[in-house]
Amino acid sequence: MTGSLFGELARAIREARPVALVTAIRGPNAGSKLLVSEADVLGTLGDDDLDRAAETDARGMLELGATGTRTYGAAGERRPEDVELFVESFAPPPRMYVFGAIDFAAAVSRVGKFLGYRVTVCDPRERFATKARFPDADEIVVEWPDEFLAGAEVDRRTVICALTHDPKFDVPLLKAALATPAGYIGAMGSRRTHAKRSDQLLGEGVTEAQLSRIAGPIGLDIGARTPEEVAVSIAAEIIALRTGASGERLLATTTSIHERSAEATARP
Repeated sequence: MTGSLFGELARAIREARPVALVTAIRGPNAGSKLLVSEADVLGTLGDDDLDRAAETDARGMLELGATGTRTYGAAGERRPEDVELFVESFAPPPRMYVFGAIDFAAAVSRVGKFLGYRVTVCDPRERFATKARFPDADEIVVEWPDEFLAGAEVDRRTVICALTHDPKFDVPLLKAALATPAGYIGAMGSRRTHAKRSDQLLGEGVTEAQLSRIAGPIGLDIGARTPEEVAVSIAAEIIALRTGASGERLLATTTSIHERSAEATARP
């Protein structure tokens, strides 16, 4: 069984299919393994209830590309710590979709690539959407943003940045984005621009709850002015949202930096 498990793990990695390897590192069946993919489960940790609990947590972590430990009772109970499992996610790079072929988009695509995203820049204007202007992007798409997004791969790790601040692009795009499970949806523009955009989206049938998913205006308040500074602001917001951090200055916090980081990495 272990041989077939590792064989399937190797195939999934080669084919860029998300998969999580769960290993018991403490407990009565230390060393046992469970392989969790989007469609299947291989192996066992020695108890059916523990297998089910581990599968549920591993799937949640895999959606985020997270790696970390989990503790359970011998039969998968949540509070005891009789069994400790290490969950290692193997997932293709998360996707970042940047809409609007402007200078800010070039900086955002650069920082997105630095953070490990597979970056796509999309704009319907062919003369602006070029590899020469966006050398760091993995893909340049000349298409209307909402039409492209309707057929694009999107999961909970996906980042969507609408940088055009033009309603004819933004409103259809954001409506399409809100229909996806994307973990981050940000829209550039002033507060007045975002208020008008929100009113238009409400008129299109978007709910207040759905609107709350949009980071608009995009980014954290760090006084950013240049495209590079704005890109840093956006990147900081993406990281803070993903990890559940406050975005405060570290000198204003009292908890351990490393403990906070470890908890964030391992949370489902």
